[in-house]
Amino acid sequence: MGTGRFAPSITGEAHPGTLLAALLSWLDARARGDRYILRLEDIDHTRRRPHFAAQIEDDLRWLGIDWDDREVQSEARERHEDALDRLAAQGRLYPCRCTRADRVSGGRRAPDGGWAYENRCRGRPLPAGGWRACHEPVRIALPDHAVALTDDSGLDLSQRPAHDMGDPILLRRDGVLAYQLVVVVDDHHAGVTRIVRGRDIAPSTATQVLLQDLLGMPRPSYRHHFLLLEPRGAKLAKLHGSVPARLLRARYRGPALSGLLAHTAGLVPDASPVAPAALVATFRWDRVRTDDLVVDWTGEALAIRTA
Repeated sequence: MGTGRFAPSITGEAHPGTLLAALLSWLDARARGDRYILRLEDIDHTRRRPHFAAQIEDDLRWLGIDWDDREVQSEARERHEDALDRLAAQGRLYPCRCTRADRVSGGRRAPDGGWAYENRCRGRPLPAGGWRACHEPVRIALPDHAVALTDDSGLDLSQRPAHDMGDPILLRRDGVLAYQLVVVVDDHHAGVTRIVRGRDIAPSTATQVLLQDLLGMPRPSYRHHFLLLEPRGAKLAKLHGSVPARLLRARYRGPALSGLLAHTAGLVPDASPVAPAALVATFRWDRVRTDDLVVDWTGEALAIRTA
């Protein structure tokens, strides 16, 4: 038996994109007979809103999504720090004094659309007290080799991360541990063998694979699915004025929204109400669309169209 997971951040309310990602990852796990873990990602204390944790859990239950285990990321600081210690023992951590302007001045776009970091501070030593005594962001010097990687959908994830993205920050100036590290550590700790997530995260996969290699962790299988976009074309996200679940719940019943999302994904011929459990027996990825869609909110209902 394998293990899948859904790992929403609790920086805002769930929205249609959140619920689509939950539905697809849940169907993938249940159709395989795998365990399914809900991990609440709240490591960033500057952005997390604890009251959203219970709300997101309630939204998932309302949709018809269950889980076999639940984790809270902020409760795992000790194992995250242990991973940093292991990387420090390899001599790979270094402090970075570069600003965003320095990154922009490099003039190279990274695969995720941001600015590639030119690894300018490589070679700078950590202070005598190690990373715990560092008052600057801490980066990891990634191996310089390329990663040949294709996910289960056939999406080419191959990169030379140290060049294409640049050495990632693992510890911010304010002491917040970075997503790239904690997601790798938490997935390994939970025994996650299968990661299903939106295509927006795909550019980070090669970096995460290198971190897994450095920490001696096995590589899970990956699948990245299509996205729901806002009308202006940005990723549908909490910070971009997306439709919160509370509005959806005022308009739809759980099976009705499940049916709409399943139809949107291509799993059923129409948008009739259907509980997620009724979709498991016939779930196949070759029926799931690959092109992104745009979502409009009319004030009464979701209107979904091709991008």
